[in-house]
Amino acid sequence: HVQLVESGGGSVQVGGSLRLSCVVSGDSISRYCMGWFRQIPDKEREGVAGIESDGSTNYADSVKGRFTISRDNAKNTLYLQMNSLKPEDTAMYYCARRDGPYCLGYPEAEYHYWGLGTQVTVS
Repeated sequence: HVQLVESGGGSVQVGGSLRLSCVVSGDSISRYCMGWFRQIPDKEREGVAGIESDGSTNYADSVKGRFTISRDNAKNTLYLQMNSLKPEDTAMYYCARRDGPYCLGYPEAEYHYWGLGTQVTVS
């Protein structure tokens, strides 16, 4: 039984930083594509960043150069370091796992395991 639990969200001023964590239980994260998504009310969820099993990363254009996705396989934990935060980064952030090693090119529907989310508010 795979579970994902996010933490680290909160309220921060414009230009500030936060680090989100996603602890995964029930299976190792090292073999899979892991991703961060975000959603604001009445908008579709969007992909923010992904990390593939070989460590390759990819980012949405809106966060490139500001966000960094990483993972600690020993701790089975996924991270999202968010710097230079903007008001438009305000959203509920979710981590997710896809049942395969690659992220790039795969739609959201391919991610079968999701956390409950952590709220990030930038003002």
